[in-house]
Amino acid sequence: MIEEIKLETFPQLQTRNLILRRLVPPDAEAVFRIFADAAVTQYYDLETFTTLEQASQLIQRQTDRFEQQAGVRWGIALPGDNIIIGSCGYVFDKPHAQAGLGYELSQAFWRRGFMTEALEAILRFGFETLALNRIQALVMLDNKASVQLLHKLGFQEEGILRESKFFKGQFHDLRCFSLLKKEYRGNTKTTA
Repeated sequence: MIEEIKLETFPQLQTRNLILRRLVPPDAEAVFRIFADAAVTQYYDLETFTTLEQASQLIQRQTDRFEQQAGVRWGIALPGDNIIIGSCGYVFDKPHAQAGLGYELSQAFWRRGFMTEALEAILRFGFETLALNRIQALVMLDNKASVQLLHKLGFQEEGILRESKFFKGQFHDLRCFSLLKKEYRGNTKTTA
């Protein structure tokens, strides 16, 4: 079970083209640039950032979540400059060996395979190291790029959660996707 696992140190991951690492206070400027883009936050449960302080607070929330063992969020960086171009990670539901998946990427890096590569790495970590049984993602109805990405990774759509979250001043319907450990093992796209 996931509740038996305690991450003593932050698990840095490396892929062919990316470094997945802990977000730290000096990353605030890069995080701000990502979240100050309305195209990035269009389907996100946060308002578009207008101050650097919002980015600093987001990094602190992610740090606190990790220290409380409630989740883990990796900053996504290119090895050459180590500047954050996005993030991805989990919020844990320990008693049920499952986690909620979240991610975003700077618009300059869309449609280049980076998020697929990052999520493949954290899915492997989630199922193999954290012993998760289920990984779930909630997606706004119009977010076609996210739906395509999840299908590509082997996620199954379970249905629509009607008015399940309130953000940006209104209730939102969300599409629910999941990937089970037994499906992950049989999916060559995520086990490579």
